[in-house]
Amino acid sequence: VQLQASGGGLVQAGGSLRLSCAASRRTFSNNAVGWFRQAPGKEREFVGAIDWNGGRTRYADSVKGRFTISRDRGGNSVWLQAIGLKPDDTAVYYCAAARTAAYIGPSAREYAYWGQGTLVTVSS
Repeated sequence: VQLQASGGGLVQAGGSLRLSCAASRRTFSNNAVGWFRQAPGKEREFVGAIDWNGGRTRYADSVKGRFTISRDRGGNSVWLQAIGLKPDDTAVYYCAAARTAAYIGPSAREYAYWGQGTLVTVSS
């Protein structure tokens, strides 16, 4: 599976963005999908994840209530809707397909396929 994240950009604090994660070569309909981010000079951190059929999601405390992850039925796209963005949300955002259909935890080792990231910059 090849993944590509897109939709990043420059937004003012309080604004919103919708990031997309698209699969190519084959679908990721049987994989849970997670979003991670890495800010300059910081470790990569878990943002949230969604299981294979969209029935369960999980979010980091730092984004809970502001970010929403969804996916399409066809298994080719996953989205991260971010509202109420803060300067601390500035980072490169990555999507990743998990090794299993159900894993939505924060361990990066459980995600086998990673896409190129998309930069989100939130100005104050």
